[in-house]
Amino acid sequence: MANASRQAAWEFWGTELKRRREEAGLTQEALGHRVFVSGGYIGQFEQAIRKPQLDVAMRIDAVLQSDGFFERTWRKLIDDQRYADYFAAAADLERLATRICEFESLLVPGLLQTGAYTRAVTLANNPIAPDEYIADRVRARLDRTAILNDATRPSYWAVLHEAALRVPVGGPGVMAEELEHIARLLRERKILVQVLPFAAGAHAQMGKSLKLMEFEDAPPTAYTEAVYSGNLLDDPAVVKRAQATYDLLRAAALSPEASLSLIESAAEDYRRCVSSS
Repeated sequence: MANASRQAAWEFWGTELKRRREEAGLTQEALGHRVFVSGGYIGQFEQAIRKPQLDVAMRIDAVLQSDGFFERTWRKLIDDQRYADYFAAAADLERLATRICEFESLLVPGLLQTGAYTRAVTLANNPIAPDEYIADRVRARLDRTAILNDATRPSYWAVLHEAALRVPVGGPGVMAEELEHIARLLRERKILVQVLPFAAGAHAQMGKSLKLMEFEDAPPTAYTEAVYSGNLLDDPAVVKRAQATYDLLRAAALSPEASLSLIESAAEDYRRCVSSS
């Protein structure tokens, strides 16, 4: 399903939610109370600004006695997406964000990946998958990266652990291309990147990733990921703690200028490996 038609389907989902809620004589606040979210979130579901998690859709069905309509439609929309269930909502929010901040401890973040790097990561996770499957995943990842070239692109700030520069994903040639790509985006001032060096030692979020997103007309969110699962966090207190964690990471990282020098140096090292092979 194309992005435009998928968004239209979510808008239908929201319109139907509003219609059935009003037929039941419930305000957004009243429905939100019964399904354990705020009334403001019900309003955002109805406007297709945000997409509910599956358990919320199921509780809406129970409260509105809609015979599983919202769950079935939710599953169909998620199945039509090219992203894993647990990441689909976060991918949609990336396109709406005005500011994105990320930390990665081992890999280059998806929004900064080249096609070759993405292919290497996808193959590592799916070693016997058919070529078509791998190609679809690569296209989906590259579609996401397009937001960094849009005229209305979000402000993007990433903190990468030095390990993400040193693990040779795909081999020296792929890594040289990847790091040169990041350096080019930095020089074009499309992104801001800091490297957390090995010398920093222990740090917040060890072995974990973190994505923070801010929006024009909606509260900020935090996204964290584990093995085949993800958590989209929107509780204000939790998001505030996540933002404080990110501040600690930035404080421990190299300056943007020193980070660019390290990235370019690592890229040169990989190029020399390619030349000598």
